Parts: sequence; C-alpha cells; structure tokens
Amino acid sequence: MSHHLSLDLEPKRTLKFWHIWALGVGAVVGDGIFLLMGQGIATAGPSSIISYLVAGLSQLFLIMALIELAIAMPNAGGMSLWVERMMGKSWGFLAGFTFAIGWIIAGGSVGLALGTITMWFFPGLTGSWWPAFFAIFFITLFALVNILGTVFTARFQLYMVVALVGVMVVFAVIGLKDVDLANFSPMMPYGLEGFFGAIPLGTYAYLGALTLVTAGAEAINPQRDMPRALIWASVTFIVLYSFAHFVLQGIIPWNEVTMDSSPFTVAAGQVFGVAGAFIMNIAAWIAAATCILMGTMYAASRIFYQQARDGMLPKFLGSIHTKTYTPVNAIIVIWAITIVLILVGQINPDFLYVELSNQLVIAWLFSWSLALIAGVLFRIKHKEEVAQLSWRQPLFPLFPILSFIGIAVILYGSFVSSIMTLVRGGIWLAVLLILFMIFNKPGSRQTEGPVEVEKMTND
Repeated sequence: MSHHLSLDLEPKRTLKFWHIWALGVGAVVGDGIFLLMGQGIATAGPSSIISYLVAGLSQLFLIMALIELAIAMPNAGGMSLWVERMMGKSWGFLAGFTFAIGWIIAGGSVGLALGTITMWFFPGLTGSWWPAFFAIFFITLFALVNILGTVFTARFQLYMVVALVGVMVVFAVIGLKDVDLANFSPMMPYGLEGFFGAIPLGTYAYLGALTLVTAGAEAINPQRDMPRALIWASVTFIVLYSFAHFVLQGIIPWNEVTMDSSPFTVAAGQVFGVAGAFIMNIAAWIAAATCILMGTMYAASRIFYQQARDGMLPKFLGSIHTKTYTPVNAIIVIWAITIVLILVGQINPDFLYVELSNQLVIAWLFSWSLALIAGVLFRIKHKEEVAQLSWRQPLFPLFPILSFIGIAVILYGSFVSSIMTLVRGGIWLAVLLILFMIFNKPGSRQTEGPVEVEKMTND
C-alpha cells in the first residue's frame, strides 16, 4: 500500500453540515448513556436527570467558548493548532495528543462494551473471549471504513446516528404514557453528595462533544457549518437524552435499576416487550459503534496526521492515501493500539474501565483547559481577527468562566476519593511534556503568523 501514500497531499474538503452534525452527536453517545446511566441513577437517584443535564450544559458552554477558534483555525488537529499558536509548540502538542489519547482509551473500553452488547444477540455463545472477538472484529471493520474515505465514513455515521436518534425519540414519546411520577420521589435519596457524584458520570457520557472540530480540514464551508454543527449537535444530545432519561426514570423505580444491563433496554422491554428490548439493544450497539467510528478512528487519526505534518510526531503518520485522501498509517496505528487495549481489558477489566477510563477524563480535562486558555488569549490578543469571524461568542467571558467551573466540578467529583489517580495522571502528563521537549525538532511549522481564514474557506 506504501506506493499509494503521499506526504504531499492534503485532506479533501468534502463534509457538509449534516455529516459534521452526525460526527458530533455520534461521538457523544458511546457506551456512557446506555451502560453507565444505571450507575448514574444508582449514585444520585432521580436527581441524576439534573446531574446529567448539568454535565450536558457544561459541554455546551465549553463548545460556545471554543467555536471562535474552530472557525478561525479550521484544521485536522483541532486544539493542537489553536494552543500551539497561542501558547507555543509544547503546549499545542499536549493539547492535541492528550485528546487523541483519550479517544484511543475510549476505543478500548467502548470497543469491549460493543463486544458485550453484541453478545446479547447471541445468547448461545458462552466463551469468555467472545466479547473481545466481536470487539476486534468491529474495530477492524470501522478502521477499514475510515480508510475507504471520509465521505463514505461520514455517510455511514449519518445513517447510524439518524437511526439512533429515531429509536430514542420513539422510546421517549411512546414511553411517556408509562411514566409514574411516584418514581421521582425522593428526588435526592443520597443528598447533594449523590447529586454531585453523578455529574462526572454524566460528563463521561457526554465527553465527545468537541470531537467534530477535527473535521475542520475536511469541511466544505467551515465558517458556516462548524458553528451550526457544534451548537446543534450539543442541543440534539442534551434534549434527546434528558427527555429519554426522564422517561426511563419514570418507568423504572430508581432503587430497582441495576448495572447488569442497560436500563434503557430493561425499560424498552417493559414498554414494547421483547421486540422493544431487541431494538433498544441495537440502539446501544449503534451508539457504541458511532463513538468508535468517528471518535477513536476518525478524530484521533486526524490529530496524529496533523501533528506528524507539523513535525510533532513521526513523519509516516502524516501520509495521505492518494485515492481515498485518508491518513492510512495513523488509522492503522490507532487500530493496533485499540486492539491491545481490548485484550488488556479482557484480561484485567478494572485496569481498562477504572484506571484508564479515569486517565481518559484527566487527559480530556487537561486538553479542554489548554484550549480554553488559548480561546481567551485569542480573544484578548487578536481582536481584529475575532471581529472578522462569521460567528462570535456572546457575553464573553461568561462561557470560558462557566467552562472552567465545570472542569473544576468534574475534577472534584471524579477524584476527591482517588487523589492518587490524579497524581498518576499528572506524572504521565509531565513525562509526556519532557519527552516532547527532548525529542521534538524545532521549526517544522511553515506558517507562524495568523491563519488566513479566507484561504481556508471554500464556498
């Protein structure tokens, strides 16, 4: 395949609004909504609905604070380029690389969850390695889909997301008649501690919202479509899942929710019978699949590609296929690492689902914080450039402030009882920064000045 790869090509601008919207919605839902909703309800009772809403709104605030950067510097590396321009190359590398690392960890955990969900359809398969087998099979399939081309991948994602949204809307609307308001009392059975404890779980469910910024280099009209897609993807998942969560909580008493299976599957079984449970399990499968397809495989490979082009990662990761215009080497490397994580999770589930998933949260909170700082610096230092943008954030600096508060709440809720997890996160981040400063070659970016927005927009 090597003679079909080129270091001179750029990705093609082929993505329209609906493709980018589907990337955002699909990257969010993952396994968090379907498999972790039970944990959220067990932690906070009925008030988990508000906990998850707070988590969703914190993602929306973060997005509102970063839209200006997404349209001023639309590129495959997303926050990597933004932070590099505002804060220097080392910080730029860390911002992008930690976001990609988070998606690769998610590929392992969500991939294994996908294998577990697949087992629901094959009750006759009892071997302990079947979930890993299905996980590896589908991870390989999604890597191939990504290699075949961005438009093909985006269409595949769009169809799956539309199906997923359809199933959730039907469940919520028809299930409304079975809601028993007595199931919402007491609202906070575990007090404020339980309420705040569920916010990080909601955040994990909504983590992928920013993923669609990595489509900046492949959007046909990033100036017009990136702001719309970022906002509408956020509104879609907040409204859809808050509504579905309300119906779910109204159907199943909070103290009867277990973590053995998706509470949505149980609730759908009560509303629609066995067929409903079957369809809801398909929805859970699609949710995990879209997360891997456009989160792990698409977003992480674009960041690796951009960082390789900028001299931050080995050059071979910056190769583009001459026919499909996709970063094949980056996709293959991510595929291989994800399979290793699936095998690790099969042998030691706690390491993947607890330790590494916590490190994913640390990695992304760190990446978001750097991006937010870059956004504030961009606003302050480049007022003329901001004034020319097609979209400007209202009420500045309200959204960056709300986003930093959200990050602080998530940090507290996630790590107040496991401070050593936070310390381990700090250690690997520091080691990563030191290694980058030792091995990186300076002066590989060709343009250090302001990014010319006009050149990056193709009407």
